Amino acid sequence: MHRATLVSLLLFVAPLAISAQQATTPPAAPPAAPHDSVRGAIRAVDVRARTLEVTTGVGFALRIVRLQIPAGVPITDREDGQPELIGFDKLKRGDVIRARFGGGPTGFVAYTIERVGRMETGVDPTP
Repeated sequence: MHRATLVSLLLFVAPLAISAQQATTPPAAPPAAPHDSVRGAIRAVDVRARTLEVTTGVGFALRIVRLQIPAGVPITDREDGQPELIGFDKLKRGDVIRARFGGGPTGFVAYTIERVGRMETGVDPTP
């Protein structure tokens, strides 16, 4: 009987002792803020509300993405090859942009905007 108690105790304590000796892994880093990107032509600019509407898609599968632009968002212009910072008020309808954004409580919020060109349509894009 004494031997059975000793074996039971050993079988109970052995897994605990082995797991205590194993190296613990550090916790995983928290995931980065979810983000997406869009490349398309600016459809509308609202300077007062600081929003852009961007038309993007392929062929007939078009969609419009509405982005909120906080004051600190870097906006660069790469039309001439060298990136230069520009103001939000320099973005116009017909500009081709690339924007990184994420979901916020009130919609999509831009992280970065890069103007990469301008649509040439032959029609004046200003309303």
